[in-house]
Amino acid sequence: MNDVDWGVRAAAWELAAFSFRYPGAELEGAVASGEWAAAAREIAGALGLALPEGLGEGLSGRSGPGDVLHALRPEATRLFVGAPEPAVSPYEGVWRAADDGVQALLFVNPHSMEVERFMRSCGLGRPEGTNEPLDHVATECELLEHLALRAAGAEPPEGAPAGSGLPGGSPAAAYGAFLEEHARAWMPRFAEAVAAESRIPFYCDAAAFLGALVAR
Repeated sequence: MNDVDWGVRAAAWELAAFSFRYPGAELEGAVASGEWAAAAREIAGALGLALPEGLGEGLSGRSGPGDVLHALRPEATRLFVGAPEPAVSPYEGVWRAADDGVQALLFVNPHSMEVERFMRSCGLGRPEGTNEPLDHVATECELLEHLALRAAGAEPPEGAPAGSGLPGGSPAAAYGAFLEEHARAWMPRFAEAVAAESRIPFYCDAAAFLGALVAR
């Protein structure tokens, strides 16, 4: 894989992470203007991903202030936060615990702790302003973005290990290891569940994008 491919992959994971963080004004603007869908289609074309026709049409073009955000936030809360349970858990540990036939405990289940150790070995800590387990779908996407950028030749952040100090001995190897051992173990099912559960088009589109990306 050449540096251009790694750069496009980094952009793809950045868009995926952006899509599954709790929505704010930036996501609202990108969805309403059509910029989110345009970026998804451009990335899909560069990586050879198959996306649904009509992607982005459901919410783009709403011109009233806050209209899109008014649709996104309640649905994000229902899907990923829930009361008492989310419709679709955004945490790897919950999915993997179900696979293991045990109760999922946030933060202290083995899979969440493995993700935290992996991130620390890459020189990454908890994202600023968050207090959630590091196996959240958006945080895992951000890790893959970080490793793809490193593989493309980006300088590591201060305090991060050099390439040989990463899991597997290089950014590309660390990327491949995390993709196989973590992302692909649950994100395809997460994406399918989001597409099935979502009541608004955007999260169906975001799920289609994530599902195609993680399978690439």
